Amino acid sequence: MEQWLSEQEAVARGMDAADELRAMRSEFRVPRAKDVGGTDDGECVYLVGNSLGLQPTGTRGAMEAELEDWARLGVEGHFKGGHPWFSAHEEVRGMLSRVVGALPREVVAMNSLTTNLHLMMVSFYRPTRERYRIVIEDTAFPSDSYAVRSQAEFHASRAGFDASRAVLRLRPREGEATLRTSDVLEVLDRERSSAALVMLGGVNYLTGQLFDMPAITRFARERGMAVGWDLAHAAGNIDLRLHDDGPDFAAWCSYKYLNSGPGSIAGAFVHERHLHAGAGLPRFAGWWGNDPKERFRMGPEFRPVESADAWQLSNPPIFALTPLRVSLGLFDRATMPALREKSRRLTGLLERLIDERNARRPGAAVGVLTPRDASQRGCQLSLVLPGDARRAFAALQSRGVVCDFREPNVVRAAPVPLYSSFHDVWRFASALDDALAGGAS
Repeated sequence: MEQWLSEQEAVARGMDAADELRAMRSEFRVPRAKDVGGTDDGECVYLVGNSLGLQPTGTRGAMEAELEDWARLGVEGHFKGGHPWFSAHEEVRGMLSRVVGALPREVVAMNSLTTNLHLMMVSFYRPTRERYRIVIEDTAFPSDSYAVRSQAEFHASRAGFDASRAVLRLRPREGEATLRTSDVLEVLDRERSSAALVMLGGVNYLTGQLFDMPAITRFARERGMAVGWDLAHAAGNIDLRLHDDGPDFAAWCSYKYLNSGPGSIAGAFVHERHLHAGAGLPRFAGWWGNDPKERFRMGPEFRPVESADAWQLSNPPIFALTPLRVSLGLFDRATMPALREKSRRLTGLLERLIDERNARRPGAAVGVLTPRDASQRGCQLSLVLPGDARRAFAALQSRGVVCDFREPNVVRAAPVPLYSSFHDVWRFASALDDALAGGAS
C-alpha cells in the first residue's frame, strides 16, 4: 500500500506541474494544519469550499480601503473614493453574470440566500386552489424546506388549499442515493395540473448531484410551472447557463465557492423576459429597487428599474460586497470553463484514488453517493465511510484535513479548482486510508 501511495503522489505532483491554474493558489490564504486541528505547521488540506471558501489575499487590503474611504470621506464615499458606494453593486454585475451564465441585467448581488428565495417566491409562486404544489428534492438543504413550507402556509388560507399537501418532495428509487432525471420528469408530468413551482438545488448539498437543469427547466415550463434554482452549491462550481436554460429565477450565496466570507452577500437571477415594465409581477419593493434616476427624488411611487435590481430592497452592505468583488476578479482571471475542466480532473483523481484504495482494502470499502458521471456532479464527492465514521473523521482532522461530516457516516470532500492542488487530493486519500486503517494520529 505504501508503494502504491508513493507512486500516486508522483502522479499528483506531475499533474500540479502541468496545471495552468496552479498560480491561483497563491491568491488565497490557506490555513495552517495546526490551526485547524492538525499537528504540523504546514498548510492544511482544505476540501470544504462547499461550506466556506478560503479568503483571497486581496480581501484584507480591499476592506481596509473601504474603511479608509469611510474615515476620510464620510457620506461623500457614496460618490467618491475608489469604489463609490452608490453604484458598488453595479461594479460586480458583469463579473457575476459571467460566473452564472446570464445577461448582466439579469443578476444582482443582494441580501442573503433564503431572503432572496423568499423575494423570488413572492413574484413567482402564485398558487391557486387547483395549482399550488412546490416541487423540491427530498434532500434539499433544510432552509429551502422551511422557506417553501412557510410560503405555502402563507398562501393556503387565501387560495383555499391544504398547506400540508403543498410541498412535494422528490425521492430516489429504493436503494439509490440520487434522483434520475427521467423520474423527475415523470413526476412533473403527473403533477402538471397541481404543481405551481419547481425549486430544486442545482447541485444537491448532500449528495453532490448536479441536476439536468436545462432539461428539467424546459420540461416544467412547457407544463406551465414556474422554475427556480437554488444555486448555493452550483455558483462558482459548475459552468452555468442561466439565460440560455431559461428558468424564471435563481438565487445563491457567495460564501462557498465564491469566497466572499461567512454570511456574506448573496445573489439572484431573474430572466430578462420578466424585466420589462409591463411584466406585472408582484414584488416586495424597497428604495434600491427603484429606478436610480428616480431614487433621490424621494417620491412615494415605486418605479422598478428594468433589471434584476428591481428586487433589491436596501442599499448593499459595502463591507459584504467588497470581498465578493475581490473574489469575482479571480474568477474573471481564471474563467469558468478552465476552472470546470480542472475541477473534473481534480475530482476524477479523487474518485480514482478512492476506487483503487477500495480494491486494495475490499473489507473496508468507502462508498460514493455522488454520481460517477462527471457531467452529473461538481467538484464534491460525498463519501460513505465504513465502521466508526465519526472516529475516522476525527482522525482526518488530526492529520490536517478539513472537510465536513454529515450524519450518520458521510464525509463531503470538495477539491476547489481555484486553490486546491492535485497533491491536496493525494494527501486526502492518503490520510483517509490511514484514518480508516486506524493508524496513529
